[in-house]
Amino acid sequence: MTIWLVAILSLATGVVAGVFFAGRINVNTSRIQELEAQIRAMKDQHTDYRDSVSDHFNLTAELVQHMTESYKDVYQHLAIGAQDLCSNEVASKLLPADTETVLNSEMSDDSSLSPPRDYAAKQDPTQKGALAEDFGLDKTKSMGRSPQPALQESNSMAAEEERTLEVVK
Repeated sequence: MTIWLVAILSLATGVVAGVFFAGRINVNTSRIQELEAQIRAMKDQHTDYRDSVSDHFNLTAELVQHMTESYKDVYQHLAIGAQDLCSNEVASKLLPADTETVLNSEMSDDSSLSPPRDYAAKQDPTQKGALAEDFGLDKTKSMGRSPQPALQESNSMAAEEERTLEVVK
C-alpha cells in the first residue's frame, strides 16, 4: 500500500512539475519570437532612417551645387553689366569678367591669411619669453623700495588672509 501511495504521489508531483515547466517553455518561446520581431522592426526602422539621412544629404549637396551655379551666373551678369555700363577702367576695378578669375583670387586671398598664434612673438631672439618668471619685470627700476619690504608686505597679507579664513570658520 505504501508503495502505491509513493508511486501515486511521485506521479502527481511529476505531472505538476511537467505542466509548470511546459508552461514556462511555451512562454519563453513566445517571448523569444516577440523579441525577434522587435529586433527585425528596429533594424527596418534603422535602415529607413539611414536611407532618409542619405537622401537628405544628397538633396543638400544638389541644392548647394545649384546655389553655387546661381552665384556664378549672377556674378557673370554683374560683370558683363559693369563692362557694358561703365568705363573699362571702372569695370575692371569693380568686377573681373571671368568667374575663374574671381574664384582664383578668392583662393589666393585665403592662402595669404595666417592662423592666429597662441603665443606672443619675440622682438629679439635673446628676449625672455612670455612664460618666463621675470617676463616684463624691469630689474633696474626698483621704485625706491628694496625687495625685502615687498616680501614682508606679501607675508603680512597672507597672514591676514589666514586670520580671515579662521574667523569665517
